[in-house]
Amino acid sequence: MTDAARRPPTAPDSPEHVDVLIVGAGVSGIGSAWQLQKRLPDARFVVLETLGTFGGTWVTHRYPGIRSDSDLHTYGYSFKPWTGPPIATAAEIKAYMGEIIAEAGLDSHIRYHHRVVSADWSSAEKRWTVIAERLDTGESVRFTAGFLWMCQGYYRHDEGYAPEWPGMDEFGGSIVHPQTWPEELDVTAKRVVVIGSGATAATLLPAIAGKCAHVTMLQRSPTYFRTGRNAIDLAETLRELAIDEAWIHEIVRRKILFDQDAFTRQTFAKPDKVKAELIGAIRTIMGPDYDVDAHFTPRYRPWRQRIAFVPDADLFEAVKRGEASVVTDTIDRFTPTGIRLGSGDELEADVVVTATGFHLSVMGDIPFSVDGKAVDFADTVTYRGMMFTGVPNLVWVFGYFRASWTLRTDLVADFVCRLLPHMQAKGVSAVEAALRPDEAGAPRMPWVDEENFNPGYLQRGMHLLPKAGPGPDWQHSQDYWADKDAFPAIDLGDPVFVYR
Repeated sequence: MTDAARRPPTAPDSPEHVDVLIVGAGVSGIGSAWQLQKRLPDARFVVLETLGTFGGTWVTHRYPGIRSDSDLHTYGYSFKPWTGPPIATAAEIKAYMGEIIAEAGLDSHIRYHHRVVSADWSSAEKRWTVIAERLDTGESVRFTAGFLWMCQGYYRHDEGYAPEWPGMDEFGGSIVHPQTWPEELDVTAKRVVVIGSGATAATLLPAIAGKCAHVTMLQRSPTYFRTGRNAIDLAETLRELAIDEAWIHEIVRRKILFDQDAFTRQTFAKPDKVKAELIGAIRTIMGPDYDVDAHFTPRYRPWRQRIAFVPDADLFEAVKRGEASVVTDTIDRFTPTGIRLGSGDELEADVVVTATGFHLSVMGDIPFSVDGKAVDFADTVTYRGMMFTGVPNLVWVFGYFRASWTLRTDLVADFVCRLLPHMQAKGVSAVEAALRPDEAGAPRMPWVDEENFNPGYLQRGMHLLPKAGPGPDWQHSQDYWADKDAFPAIDLGDPVFVYR
């Protein structure tokens, strides 16, 4: 980002002051705002959102077939029953969020078209000054806030990650990224190559198979998938018994989390057994004549990268019907008519989709400062993945990789809604996390251990992220099942919290 792009426009002299400022009206921001209003009804707050509507990912991603890769009983909020299929479309998720906004009256707190361009903490005033640009009018607006709650996500919404390959400028067709899918793009009767094998590719391929002439998923290496019916047997049984939907939501949610915990622990305790089960399920679907070893057998341990759920096996069924295919190879270069592979073969294409991931964004790429000094979050140490040493009165919602994102949203919201009244009771206005004296000299480690979890977007952006320290207090845990007990038990009187 250039210095000019980072420089905030001139802001008005009279800021609007709030107790809490939430950045982002996606799934984290809406859930956090609901919890704040419910738990602390007297708190003054606003939600600043760059887009012209709520929804975040479910608005910016418009590629065909976009859907969740987490079940909505756990990706949905704890306080709002989900009554649809567990794997939901973007439209269904956005409608669900819209109901929450309407029911809670949150719309009056959300300021759309507000792009945050800077945030500065004043120790003298014990408040944040946040400058935002109104994208609808071009004017600059200024807010002051006692507490800043970052819910803007963890990747750049306006730009996906796509490697540069030789010959791309020679290709005669279209090259698109799923994050910026052109509305006018029609793949009917076109030969399509989708580069990548993650959840996006697994979603896009069955959505266009049968409409285009043929679609090929070109992958450098295979990914793990789980598959099954897009329904929850337990939920269907409970509905047959006329159980209240709120009860169904809670019971099914607990059952799914119980099963996910057991599965996750198995991936560490018996990885070969889990791998055999996952690959065996794919063999059953694809039949004995398909080369599952080449195309659907990853080289890494299960859960070192996210495992996508394929509802009703639609990805595999499209391949079995011959409408789609999978090629496992490297890319040598683009040609005028397609892609030449490392093996020397060529894939002809009219459209190439680079489903190759995204750019990590730490705190929305917003310039932060404390008392006029720029903050480099890579120089900080995280407190449980939500607070950062040397940065007062700020939390960040960075969800789970092995469980639904919103599970962590709820835990962070509970923490904040305990912390703010605790500060008021103490008669203080500022708090920051600080390493204890015996921890200060401990080695700094990466945000996530790559032996534990290592998707490409994290590896590319790890240098931007805060560091981990010694023990669970100073790490971003991927263990929701431990966090769900640890977060409510956080002692706000612990010396790790420095109040002023």
